[in-house]
Amino acid sequence: MYLDFRVKINMLDNYILLIIKKYIKNKYLDILMPIITIMGNLGLIWIIIAFGLFFNKPYKVIGEIILITLVISTIIGEGIVKHLVRRIRPCNDISDINLLITKPMSYSFPSGHTLSSFAIAEVLSVSFNKYSLIFIGMASLIALSRLYLYVHYPTDIIGGIVLGLLCSKLVFTLLQKGYFESFIAVYKNIH
Repeated sequence: MYLDFRVKINMLDNYILLIIKKYIKNKYLDILMPIITIMGNLGLIWIIIAFGLFFNKPYKVIGEIILITLVISTIIGEGIVKHLVRRIRPCNDISDINLLITKPMSYSFPSGHTLSSFAIAEVLSVSFNKYSLIFIGMASLIALSRLYLYVHYPTDIIGGIVLGLLCSKLVFTLLQKGYFESFIAVYKNIH
């Protein structure tokens, strides 16, 4: 039963990637999508936003929350889940792919770009509600770029979205309960 379900999911994943390759791929997106995916490399765009907020006194705390969320989402996605699931990327699974970016070396599930992007987009949307469509749009473009570039399956993206939103909720919960303040107080007493 489980194996049958997994086979069907893989078939759907591959079908969606085939549709992208056959009907959406073009020379303009071949230029644009690598640029969009670079924005998500190491959370680059989100770190730039965090530092912009960090040095703007009224928004310093939001910048700190973004950095904390990035660290937690990276630990959960890249450090734990990818190594538990160990899913091979589509670019490693299918041989006739002309990659437009350097082949990623880590596992596929979940998409780390998507996970961190949606985690931070949620933090920013809560903090700056008026601009939430922009933040979600940026995260969505980064996620879609990973599909277009053939480095993730659609279910990797869905997993990244879900885990990213859960990571942002976890950070907000920890902040509300005062756990980070306790940790910082202990850390300061040690040094």
